[in-house]
Formats: sequence, structure tokens, C-alpha cells
Amino acid sequence: MEKYNISGSVSGPEALVTRWKQELGSRMTPAIYVGKPGDPPVERVRELIESRQVRVLGEVAIQHEGMAPNDPAFEPYWSLAEELDVPVGIHIGPGPAGGPQVWQQNNYRTALTDPTLLEPVLNRHPRLRVYVMHAGWPMGDRMIPMLYTYPQLYVDTGVIDWYLPRREFHHYLQGLVDAGFASRIMFGTDQMVWPQMIEVAVESIRSATFLTKEQKRDIFYNNAARFFRFSALASPR
Repeated sequence: MEKYNISGSVSGPEALVTRWKQELGSRMTPAIYVGKPGDPPVERVRELIESRQVRVLGEVAIQHEGMAPNDPAFEPYWSLAEELDVPVGIHIGPGPAGGPQVWQQNNYRTALTDPTLLEPVLNRHPRLRVYVMHAGWPMGDRMIPMLYTYPQLYVDTGVIDWYLPRREFHHYLQGLVDAGFASRIMFGTDQMVWPQMIEVAVESIRSATFLTKEQKRDIFYNNAARFFRFSALASPR
């Protein structure tokens, strides 16, 4: 992060986020990982947000539990995020290859990699700021109409910009850009425990010859600054 002058949202369990915040200071926007409803409880999430210990709700990884974004059990979290105007990053995309068999993620379902499952949530909560982590890969044909219909919806490039073959990532990214949504794509890594993947992710954007210099700058910084309202995050309420 220091090498590439990266500032951004860092997510995880509460204790780990607190540790990273001590290390990174203002370079980091703290987020909270939500694996399933009740973990952590919505009341605790409210406390963390209102005390400014958490600024982003995400990664919301309920897909790994076999839950769709519009599952009624998760509704209190959506309501809280809209009430407190906190951005939400939700996993709609690939899990680890062979997840159910190799990694014992028995509840993960590929069918839930469908961005249109988010539509009932966005209609119920029109003031929500939501970004789809992993950009809904590989369902670009469903991600594009969602971006068209809901201007408050953004995507990030986490995982797919270093995990996918470069040609496939560029093909998917270009589809979103050619459809007119370069201003709503945010750089991400979701590198987990492999910090060297940050460099790979950066290069995957830099090497995209179909992007203009301005579009690369938007993806690396400007789009996220607008979505997360970085200037507001930097100052007290």
C-alpha cells in the first residue's frame, strides 16, 4: 500500500480492523466483515458506525452462506446502512475455485452470482450506496442493466483483477467500460493474505490498452473518492 500510495477500505473481523487502523492511520477507511446475519449482530454494527470505528459495511459475504441479497434475514442491515448513510460492499461473484468440495464452503451457490438479486433491495432502499464486489463476474450481461437502472450502484475489481487470466479480466472490464460505466468502476484487490497480489492487480489496470489515461485515474481513485465521499470520511461530523 505504501509502495503504490494506496488508501482505501480495509475489511475484516472487528479486532483485525482495529489492528490495521493502528498501523495504517488515515490511509485506511475501516470496514466490517459480515459473514451472515447475526455475525456480527446488527446492534453491534450500529455501535461501531455511530462511534466512527467503522465507515463501510462490507464485505457482506452472505453468498457464501447460500443467501441472496434480498433474504429477509439480512434486511435489518440494509435498513441500518440506509439510515446511517453507510456504503455497503456485497460479494456477488466468484468464490474460491472448487469451493464446496475443496474448501468446504458447502453453502456457496453459483446461482447467487446474479446482480439482479440485488434489485429488490435497491428498490426498497433508494438512498443506499452499494457496490458489487468482484463486479458480478462472470455475469456481465446482468451487471450492465443493473448499473444502467440504478445510478447509485458501483462495482469493484477485487479478486478478478489478479485471480482471473488477464485476457478474461480485460474482456470483462472492457464490456463494462464499453457499456458506458467507466465512472462507476472502482479498483480493489481483496488480496486476503497475499500482499504481492496488490501489484498484480495494479498492473492489470495499467496494462489495459482500451482504457484512456483519464479512465485509469477514475478507476484507481476518482470513482471511489466520489462513492465513499473521502473528504467527508476524513473530517468529523
